[in-house]
Amino acid sequence: MKSNWFIGVDLGGTKIEVILLDRQSTEHFRARRPTPAGDYQATLETIRTLVLQAEAQAGASGVPVGIGIPGSVSGTTGCVKNGNSTWLNGQPMQEHLRALLQRPVTLTNDANCLALSEATDGAGENHMSVFAAVLGTGCGAGVSINGQVIEGPNGVAGEWGHNPLAWTPQAELEQRPCFCGRFGCNETFLSGTGLSLTHHLMTGVNQSAQHVVAQASVGDQDACETMKVYLEHLTRGLASVINVLDPDIIVLGGGMSNARQLYEELPNRLADYVFGGECSTPIRQAVHGDSSGVRGAAWLAGNLLG
Repeated sequence: MKSNWFIGVDLGGTKIEVILLDRQSTEHFRARRPTPAGDYQATLETIRTLVLQAEAQAGASGVPVGIGIPGSVSGTTGCVKNGNSTWLNGQPMQEHLRALLQRPVTLTNDANCLALSEATDGAGENHMSVFAAVLGTGCGAGVSINGQVIEGPNGVAGEWGHNPLAWTPQAELEQRPCFCGRFGCNETFLSGTGLSLTHHLMTGVNQSAQHVVAQASVGDQDACETMKVYLEHLTRGLASVINVLDPDIIVLGGGMSNARQLYEELPNRLADYVFGGECSTPIRQAVHGDSSGVRGAAWLAGNLLG
C-alpha cells in the first residue's frame, strides 16, 4: 500500500533536520536538532526522535523515511563511505536505522537529494536529466534521470567534486590539496572555501566567500578580479560535465549559488569549452534553496515505495 506521507531527514555536520511531506508536495512539519558530532549512536537516536515527532504530526505509523547523508553507501558492504562526518564511515547505517525505526529507510548522498528535489518540483521539473551541483563549504553533485536518482554500482555517480578541475595546469592543481588526499579537485576551486583560497592566492588577504561576493557586487576591484577567475574555474568545471552527460538542465545549490553573477555570466562562457563550440544548457538556481536537501530526502522515501 502506498503511503500518503513521506519523512525526509537531512543529516548535516552541524544540524539534523526533518520534514514531513504529503504526495502533493505540501510541508506539514519541520524541525531540527544539533548534530551530535563524533557520536554515532547519539546520531541514530537524534534521527529517531525527529522521525517520531514528524510521524506524530501525520497521525500515521510506519511512515517511510529517506535520509540524505554527507557520504555514500557502499554497494559492496552496505556501510557508509566517503563521509566528511567521519564517525559515520564504516557503519551499516541504513541497516541500523531500519532496525531502530521498524520501517522502510533509504539513504543517499545529500547532493543526490538536491537533484531529486529539484527534479521533482523545483528548477528541474519537467526535465528528463538534471545535474545538480552543491557549491557550499564543499562541492558535490547529484544526477536525476526521469525523476530517479542515479547512484551507480559504486555509489559515486555525480561525485564531481573529487575530479580535478578540467583544463588546469599541473602546477595550479598542486596549489590546492584536498581532504580526499589528492590535489586540484573541483571542490578546492569551486566551493566557497575554494573561492576564498583563490582570493588569498591572488591578493594575500583572507576573506570569506560571502564577503568576496558581496564586495564584487559593489565594484571592489580585487573582489571583481577574484570572481572573474572563479567564473572561469566554474565554467571549466561545468563544461566538463556537459561534455560527458549533456544534461537538460544544471541546477546550482549551496551558498555560492546565491551569487547572481553565475547566472549572468556562465551561459555566455560555456561554449568556449563545450565540445562543438555551442551550448544551450540552462543554468538555474535551486528553487527550494537550503530546503532542497531535506525535501529530496522525503521524495527519496516516496520513490522507494512508488
